Amino acid sequence: MKKSAIITLAAVFSALIFASCGTTKNLAFPKMYEEDPLVMLIMPPINNSTAADAKDYFYTTMSVPVAEAGYYVLPPAMTLATLQKESAYDSEMFMNGDLKKFKDMFGADVAIFTVIKSWDKSYIGSTIIIEVEYIFKSTKTNEVVFNRDATIRCDTSTGVSASGGGLLGALVVAAADAVKTAVTDYVPVARSCNNSALSDLPFGKYHPMHGADGAEGAMGTRVNLSTSR
Repeated sequence: MKKSAIITLAAVFSALIFASCGTTKNLAFPKMYEEDPLVMLIMPPINNSTAADAKDYFYTTMSVPVAEAGYYVLPPAMTLATLQKESAYDSEMFMNGDLKKFKDMFGADVAIFTVIKSWDKSYIGSTIIIEVEYIFKSTKTNEVVFNRDATIRCDTSTGVSASGGGLLGALVVAAADAVKTAVTDYVPVARSCNNSALSDLPFGKYHPMHGADGAEGAMGTRVNLSTSR
């Protein structure tokens, strides 16, 4: 099957899944359409999990899905340096505060906050289960324009089958899966999580479907997703 056909089928399948949720983008995210933002500022994630590096994993992988949805995302490296210089690296300080300073400082229309609630590795099941909340807030009104609490189960198994290997074969595969989970590069895991959780973000002004996607299917504010590294 040609690559273009595969992509088309995948898009149709995704649309059917979203439609089955019983809501559309304009109903799920009305304030995003009212705000109609252009410039997005990704704030350093708030890490409440036991994974010390989760904050960095998510911060370095947030910009791509947002940019691909048609928004101008301020360069993470540049904004991070500025935020650190201004003692604004801890997003907790600003989550419920006045965000106008970020409009003045960066020209941002929306500040994107993420709260990593958990990052749990299961070596036996070869999975990583992550719960993260996405909070998009207007720098003009301080109102939340997009919010989602996503639980993502990421498969980190080797994909090797123990068929025909009996108990010994199953043990070998389980051990290989556990090792792979232990040494997994978690940047791709975080990237996969962000891509999945933000896959139905309303399109921004740089996307050809901007303003014409309101009737497309959307997920709810609380979702459970499965993905793979």
